[in-house]
Amino acid sequence: MRRFMLSLSAATLLAAGCGGAAADDPGAAAGGPVAGGRLTWAVETEPVTFNPHQYAQAKARLLVWNSFEALLTHDDKGGYLPWLARSYEASADGKQYTFKLRDDVTFHDGDKFDAAAVKANLDQLFVPGYAPGVTSTQLKNFAAAKVVDPYTIEVDLKQPDVQILDFFASPQGAQISPKSLKSPNLKAGGPDVAGTGPFILDRYDKGQEVHYKRNPAYNWAPANAGHQGAAYLDEITYRFLKESSVRVGALSSGQVDVIEGVPATEQGLVKADPNLQFAQHLNSGTAYNYYFNQTRAPFDDIKVRKAFRDAVDVDGVLQGVYRGTATRAWSILSPSGPYYDPSLEKTYGNDPAEANTLLDEAGWATKDTEGFRTRDGKRLTVRIVLSAPFVRDKRDILAQAVQAAVKQSAGIDLQVKVVDQGTANDALARNEFEVFDNSRADTDAGAALTLIVPKGAPINRHGYSSPELDAQVAAGAATADPAKRKEIYTGLQRELTGNATLLPLYAPADQIAAQKKIGGLGFEPTAGVPGSAYNVWIGK
Repeated sequence: MRRFMLSLSAATLLAAGCGGAAADDPGAAAGGPVAGGRLTWAVETEPVTFNPHQYAQAKARLLVWNSFEALLTHDDKGGYLPWLARSYEASADGKQYTFKLRDDVTFHDGDKFDAAAVKANLDQLFVPGYAPGVTSTQLKNFAAAKVVDPYTIEVDLKQPDVQILDFFASPQGAQISPKSLKSPNLKAGGPDVAGTGPFILDRYDKGQEVHYKRNPAYNWAPANAGHQGAAYLDEITYRFLKESSVRVGALSSGQVDVIEGVPATEQGLVKADPNLQFAQHLNSGTAYNYYFNQTRAPFDDIKVRKAFRDAVDVDGVLQGVYRGTATRAWSILSPSGPYYDPSLEKTYGNDPAEANTLLDEAGWATKDTEGFRTRDGKRLTVRIVLSAPFVRDKRDILAQAVQAAVKQSAGIDLQVKVVDQGTANDALARNEFEVFDNSRADTDAGAALTLIVPKGAPINRHGYSSPELDAQVAAGAATADPAKRKEIYTGLQRELTGNATLLPLYAPADQIAAQKKIGGLGFEPTAGVPGSAYNVWIGK
């Protein structure tokens, strides 16, 4: 439920800074909050799971917070506010956190929320095979949890780790009822996996839609939620409409009330319609990056990595695909975050002459009849495998544009495949790829770096590691001092850039468009993604 704490009116001001305009005073036509009504919202991405512990898709985040909640939430300054917890306190050595919990919260299935429930959720995360990506990163320093009394829990750490608070404010740290933790459908989630949120998921039609009804007993929203008590809406249906033109058409014709994911090709239509409102916001976390797999040829050679990076006119590619609405990235981190290093801008890239020189030096000095570079009779071929459930923002079209750019500029054969999630996972497990694409909308950039950078990290698919990098990630997690973290993460960004570990492309952004009668829409204040439906209403 991490709420619409940035309203569309506030987001409009931000939209101009991330490449887009918005309608004047969006949401004003909705008037004041109105209770009741049914809303239909078309979304780009169907979740691969409705279990928050298994959360992995930024586009699914708005659904998580409808029915699940965490101990903490973020404020608009990057700090934390109580949610299901009333308060928290850290020990002087940073190795113990004590959470005082609310005593008035009930799960949708009637289970009582208390310290025992929090411990049961933590225990479940450590069940072998259940959530290894969480326990090896967000909870890597977790040592133990102790129920002090019915509404107090102590969490002990192996070493100081300020990112533990981000975990307790994240979807992965959301609370599932103890009864639901025993469900045979736990991993998939759905109607029989209960949370504490303002809406109850009561129907899921795979490939079509998911339906929520209001939780009438809800009365424990955090202080920055927009209001207190039950949600305004009686019901909300999210329809899964992958194609942006279909979503915009459904909105324009009145078949749906709200859509998310409005690409550049469709924004003009929305902005020109006097009956619609529009806003967008940059995501936090990491940029959308292409990581080079250094564990195999040809990207085990830094000259080839740099050549690929120099062969792409990223600004030109983004202009062609996103028509001026995308924000260029230069680092692993999103430029919207506090730790982004702007000194890296314009220090590499769009240098075909240098790319060709580097490839000559690397031994890829000949070309075949189709114009691709060769060495010892073998073509310079690299593969990127896109998992269809995670393709957003026309990233398949972007990959084709990069494919054309590296062929034309440097004779590199980039092969692009869009496949189902199972096939993509198999390719990654077999190391049958040379380029890995990823973006993260983590509220704490350090959490994203922990997943991607250290040796053995769950999504370190680039294969590059060093003791210095590992130490930087650990040091960033151990300090709460923003200035120290900025210094640490600046050094990390520069090392990755110098190693040509990745090609940053753009800072992901989310867009919302809606009928003007819809009020209360907005974005999460730190992640920058659309919020839940808790504070949304349908004007009269």
